[in-house]
Amino acid sequence: MTDQPFHSGFACFVGRPNAGKSTLTNALVGQKIAIASSKPQTTRHAVRGIVTCDSGQLVLIDTPGLHRPRTLLGERLNEMVRETWSEVDVVGVCLPCDQRIGPGDRYIVSQIAELSNRPLLVALATKTDLVSKERVLSHLVDISALADELGIQWAEVVPCSALNNDQVDTVRDVLLRLLPEGPMYYPDGEVTDEPEETLIAELIREAALEGVRDELPHSIAVVIDEILPRPDRPEDKPLLDVFASIVVERDSQKGIIIGHKGSRLREIGTAARLQINRLLGTPVHLSLHVKVLREWQRDTKYLNRLGF
Repeated sequence: MTDQPFHSGFACFVGRPNAGKSTLTNALVGQKIAIASSKPQTTRHAVRGIVTCDSGQLVLIDTPGLHRPRTLLGERLNEMVRETWSEVDVVGVCLPCDQRIGPGDRYIVSQIAELSNRPLLVALATKTDLVSKERVLSHLVDISALADELGIQWAEVVPCSALNNDQVDTVRDVLLRLLPEGPMYYPDGEVTDEPEETLIAELIREAALEGVRDELPHSIAVVIDEILPRPDRPEDKPLLDVFASIVVERDSQKGIIIGHKGSRLREIGTAARLQINRLLGTPVHLSLHVKVLREWQRDTKYLNRLGF
């Protein structure tokens, strides 16, 4: 038995779009639980990833990015982000090394600094794999200057690359060390408390986001209609039938998702199926169809039905 105290608690990553938040969450958890995309506001749910080791348990909440809302959905996502900030013990601010610190970064950090119940702040210089060592050092100087400018203190500053798994263990150890002493919230071995249906829907949405035009990503939602084991399969060769709907706001968007003679929808299905197979460890047959719910992002009834 070890005499070391057990630390447990909650942390989240913040940063501008494409700062590496979801990729770092997945690297720490050791499994894909958060979808990653270059499109802004890809993350829509507060997905919990669980990291357990001998010294403690870290619950990572992958939240949407704070943005200027143009719809009721956007307002609800921003509310979720602010609620999460005030409830976690530590916030990791992702500041990618391949981009200069800008107004968006200052805005996010200043908003957290204004919280009455402010969490500890850790600066994460992400994407070190994309730049030279000199650029990383220069970026670390800028990160220090940002704290001085906003009148905050970084509890730690860690350069890292989730893609190359560089210093990911250090990020984990730093976050764990900053957590209060506490109990194990989840059983050892559990990596998320998200229902499988939610994870499957997110993997389909990730595949649908690839290669679409800028105005379309916000209009895409995915609903899992049914998941059924194929009845005529032997026990040692199971197959799951997954029926899902890709929801868009206009008929023109439906045409884009389906593509010429269904080519785009087939590509989405193939990409998503591979990821779902990996997630479940069971072969799946994925049946997708596209439906239009007009202006669903602005409609309370549709938002509630879609789980927002």
